[in-house]
Amino acid sequence: MNSLEPFTLSILLEKKIILENVSLLDFLGPQNQNINAIASMFPQVKIVARGEKVTIKGNDTDTLKVNKLFNKLLEHYERYGALNPDNLKHFLNANKKDQYNPDSQDTIVYGVSGKPIRPRTQNQKTLVDQVKKNDLVFALGPAGTGKTFIAVALAVKALKNREVKKIIITRPAVEAGENLGFLPGDLQEKIDPYLRPIYDSLADLIPAEKLRYYQENQIIEIAPLAYMRGRTLKDAFVLLDEAQNTTPMQIKMFLTRMGPNSKVVVNGDESQVDLPGRQHSGLTEATRILKDVKGIGVAVLDSQDVIRHKLVKDIINAYEAADEAL
Repeated sequence: MNSLEPFTLSILLEKKIILENVSLLDFLGPQNQNINAIASMFPQVKIVARGEKVTIKGNDTDTLKVNKLFNKLLEHYERYGALNPDNLKHFLNANKKDQYNPDSQDTIVYGVSGKPIRPRTQNQKTLVDQVKKNDLVFALGPAGTGKTFIAVALAVKALKNREVKKIIITRPAVEAGENLGFLPGDLQEKIDPYLRPIYDSLADLIPAEKLRYYQENQIIEIAPLAYMRGRTLKDAFVLLDEAQNTTPMQIKMFLTRMGPNSKVVVNGDESQVDLPGRQHSGLTEATRILKDVKGIGVAVLDSQDVIRHKLVKDIINAYEAADEAL
């Protein structure tokens, strides 16, 4: 009996794009450099530009991807009147992230529902790899990019594998326009709302009864940053979240708490600093001062890594565009 070899049916497809009201030199680049950059990413697709007409021809999957990429580039050009090399690089990198497909080997841990927790974008995978290689990692990027959730998942994995004895998660209690003093309850009840995103992440990863046991026995500790002063954080996976709201002295204090056999991840979004007055963000200063120190890693996430509602990505891009226009 003959066995049949598996095969993939590929359909040839051709798409045409007309570049109306577009400076061909700006859009296509000198000597079609932009076209060549796109073609190098999709070697199975032929891209031909003749005057205002661009023809894309190749297998159906890649041709549709290139067509979609061209439409995004045209939208950008129509909105901003330019397409520079940095813009093109951004869209090409975004396309690479769209192509990232995690497999079972990328699984960090399994959630309470049995769902495998994995990085979902290339930058999230970079964050995981940086934590594996380094004892201190800065994870930078806007809201919704998965920084906190990935870091918490890595901490839970380290605890389950007995690589550390405890997890310590902390945040600066800085108000984003609110005032702690007007909130009801004692100090812990006032602070808990600031730590709620951490509790939510842990609840997705550890069954409620076990999580309660871990907290009661201080195997998992969640506390404001001020509680870290004077301590040595050893045999622990330590996460500092919302680090953009630390002062330079606070983040220095925190980083010098590192003890033997500790892993530290520092998360922050430098575009959302809530420090009062004209105080400088300790996160910005720390990444500048420590950028060349061996053993410290950096993972940068952006709007393309957003895994919340699809509008969050558009909101971030709109604010970034508004900042660039100032």
